[in-house]
Amino acid sequence: MSKRDYYEVLGIAKGASADEIKKAYRTKAKELHPDRNSDNPDAEAQFKEANEAYEVLKDAEKKAAYDRFGHAAFEGGMGGGPRGGGGFQGQGDFASAFSDVFDDLFGDIMGGRRGGGGGRRAVRGSDLRYNLRISLEDAYAGMQKTIQVPTAVACDTCNGSGAEGGTEPTTCPTCSGMGKVRASQGFFTVEKTCPTCSGLGQIIQNPCKSCSGAGRVEKDRSLSVNIPAGVETGTRIRLAGEGEAGLRGGPSGDLYIFIEVAEHALFMRDGNVLFCRVPVSMTSAAMGGDIEVPTIDGGRSRVKIPAGSQSGRQMRLRGKGMPSLRGGTSGDMLIELAVETPVNLTSKQKELLREFEKLSEENNPESSGFLKKMKSFWESMKS
Repeated sequence: MSKRDYYEVLGIAKGASADEIKKAYRTKAKELHPDRNSDNPDAEAQFKEANEAYEVLKDAEKKAAYDRFGHAAFEGGMGGGPRGGGGFQGQGDFASAFSDVFDDLFGDIMGGRRGGGGGRRAVRGSDLRYNLRISLEDAYAGMQKTIQVPTAVACDTCNGSGAEGGTEPTTCPTCSGMGKVRASQGFFTVEKTCPTCSGLGQIIQNPCKSCSGAGRVEKDRSLSVNIPAGVETGTRIRLAGEGEAGLRGGPSGDLYIFIEVAEHALFMRDGNVLFCRVPVSMTSAAMGGDIEVPTIDGGRSRVKIPAGSQSGRQMRLRGKGMPSLRGGTSGDMLIELAVETPVNLTSKQKELLREFEKLSEENNPESSGFLKKMKSFWESMKS
């Protein structure tokens, strides 16, 4: 039985680029792998056929020979084909072809790095999170805050190497410093973290007594943090390189400070706008007048209340809100009136209020309007 055209096997045109050939093979390898086609007795043969095609077409010289002579280029002693011209010969060729796309299909196994090269394998330290609670006044003005951060820092005794003074880590004999090992599993060549050195590529024969070979120790550090004006709950401040120390002299991680602004007794915040609910007496709301209100900077502002003000009425103080985190103008402060009804009235007060109510029948437009609407509603229900 004659062999199928290699381009036809991979489902590509004869002028396909190297990237197109590789992409087509990846698709075929996943589609035809025997582990995914246990009910298809031809899957293994088709998988081998795809590997054979890719083994030739991925190589520029073999591809040129195939384009000119076809399958004859690898028969009858012309050479250049896999295993000396006899076509695809077995599992060793599976590994050769499939390893070219292994990383693309599955990524770096267990966090291993591509490429070779032994030597020292530094590992970046972890990022840390610190929750910082501040007052609204501090968020308004900004501040410089010193915090104590428990973290892992480089060991001073061994300078972060993990080895006892005067000694050096040795190359791991299992992975030859690669930090990862390969093992054949069926048609796959699987890469995984070296179990001997845990992916570091090195073994410490004489661990440092201060850090037990870790290269870092637990310690509290004092850091000065600049809190800019205008921060709010959820604001994140990044301090590069202030996180956990790396292993084997690797770079430190980052420290992320998450801000929480505490609730305030007088002000509520919405972005850079502040709200302040101010109680006023019934007589002040009716007659009007001036009231004094606090501001977030610790000052005071006088606000004029119009006569006949109702509960919920708002007045705006321009620029008395929170500053913008990224600069620019500050927000406003909204004063909301809460007209207060007097309680625990004396007999004299009750008498005066009854007299006042008799004289005020025409001074309550909202009540009069509501009564008219209510009467109209009842009449409509009767009819």
